[in-house]
Amino acid sequence: MTLSPLDAHDLRDRIQNSLDTFVSQHRGIMESVSPDTLPLVDSLSALLQGGKRLRAAFAYWGYRATGKPDSDEVVRASSALEFLQACALIHDDVMDNSDMRRGKPASHKQFEELHTTSHWHADPAKFGEGAAILIGDLALSWADELLFASGLNHSELTRAKNVYDIMRTELMAGQYLDLLEQARRNTTEANALNVIRYKSAKYTIERPLHMGAAIADARPVLIDALSTYGLALGAAFQLRDDVLGVFGDAEVTGKPAGDDLRERKQTVLVARTLTSLNDADRARFQELFSLDTNTDTDIAELQSLITTSGALETVEATIHEQTQAALAAIAIDQCDDQARQALTQLAILATQRTF
Repeated sequence: MTLSPLDAHDLRDRIQNSLDTFVSQHRGIMESVSPDTLPLVDSLSALLQGGKRLRAAFAYWGYRATGKPDSDEVVRASSALEFLQACALIHDDVMDNSDMRRGKPASHKQFEELHTTSHWHADPAKFGEGAAILIGDLALSWADELLFASGLNHSELTRAKNVYDIMRTELMAGQYLDLLEQARRNTTEANALNVIRYKSAKYTIERPLHMGAAIADARPVLIDALSTYGLALGAAFQLRDDVLGVFGDAEVTGKPAGDDLRERKQTVLVARTLTSLNDADRARFQELFSLDTNTDTDIAELQSLITTSGALETVEATIHEQTQAALAAIAIDQCDDQARQALTQLAILATQRTF
């Protein structure tokens, strides 16, 4: 059986070890400020125990795509992206008012519960949100620190940081565009695709690949190929996320069934549904989708309307098309054979997943 590119060279274990070692080293700093700050560390540490490690893996294999050998320094630098991802997830859950993350209470809900059980003053929800924002900020700060402490030489670090800085800016811009679309609640497919490009495609795949390739001082032709691969696969990855957000198994995804519908997510799936339904069904979809809360029966009806509209089928077709485009992009001589095989497997993992 072929070893997953997430586990080749013990990659996933090494990433986890990098994160655990860093958090352990910094736990003492937090405790020296006050033992009362340790729940922040515990919450972040627990979140870092899960996840697919895709961003770190893409950074690592972007480096290896140049033909460079395995490197502990590159693994540590790539691991910094897991702190950045933790920041994005924690803040995203606050913005979306999501209760669950990876089958457990989201960070803001953990601290809301801490406030409630401690019988403290003021609003527990506000306390939870404030604590979660600070945990996200801590993760963002630690991402920078781990990158700089990775052991890369000055030139490697400078090239990596140039990509990393762009990635962070694009991520925050994409997050705002997503927030804006949820507020407008009248998204078009073009707007939803733009959110995907900046919130997911670039941040999840293209820029991590660029960062790894930049560390290795990759040739422009390879950078261009990785961009094409990353943007196409990134779009397919997020579209799979959108499908799972509506039709995923709650026991597998760690979120309630139909969670994206309950949160009124303005996705490509929703946009295509609205343009494909007849007038009566469109009005019914909009009626249910605009309710402040939905019953399980409402969610089932919305899911049915999405399916009967043909939107689910066309999104699945787009996922397939974008994945094929990604794979075609790396079929060049300048891409190392082992890395190409790993990137091919990662494309399958990213688009055929159930969580």
